[in-house]
Amino acid sequence: MAKLSKAKRGKNRWIGITVSNPSIIRSEMSNLLESGLQGISWKLFDFYEHGNQKLAIIRTKLEDASKARKIINSIEGLSTTTTSGKIRLVRERLTR
Repeated sequence: MAKLSKAKRGKNRWIGITVSNPSIIRSEMSNLLESGLQGISWKLFDFYEHGNQKLAIIRTKLEDASKARKIINSIEGLSTTTTSGKIRLVRERLTR
């Protein structure tokens, strides 16, 4: 069976998040997103410290991206910084 062409595959959007709480750990971040992003398909990919701030990158479906950004920005201590269709670009923008 042939693979789906790139145009027919599902489109993703990568969202870069800045976390203001420096003591939060990955499992707490995942629980926080899980409670806020109910009904939206997402996955936490990166969660790391850069300088004195914590950064995270999640993947969502393209059609859910704008709704996910609004919800994330409404959660206290989280703010979206950048989005892209390529995780490499989000990683570069977060660490600048």
